[in-house]
Amino acid sequence: MEHSAAYQRLTREQHAQERAQDYVEAIADLIQLRGEARAVDLARSLGVTHVTVISTVERLMRDGLVTTEPYRSIFLTKKGKLLAAQVKKRHETVIAFLEALGISRSVARADAEGIEHHVSEETLAAFERFLGLGTS
Repeated sequence: MEHSAAYQRLTREQHAQERAQDYVEAIADLIQLRGEARAVDLARSLGVTHVTVISTVERLMRDGLVTTEPYRSIFLTKKGKLLAAQVKKRHETVIAFLEALGISRSVARADAEGIEHHVSEETLAAFERFLGLGTS
């Protein structure tokens, strides 16, 4: 029974990390695209409610990944920018690998959304070697 609770806790922690990764990546993309990341745009981008964004951004603030001020945009901290860059690189590597296998861009992009969070560092390094990108 204790093992089950430990596995459940680990799964919840992994999902929270996935959510944080998705958010910092989306925030970075919005900043690059629009010059700012507003909660309403983030909600639209991620397909969630404004309330969900506010709740998650509060957690990201506690984790030191973002800063924000009332009625202002959301900003990545140095730690958030680093995580966003790492996630973006993983995401792009997975897409490139799937495309190299002959998978269409649209399907590769959709599939990469889940794979990027679960692929091990060893597997990611193998993807990079296959693509001629070196190791991570």
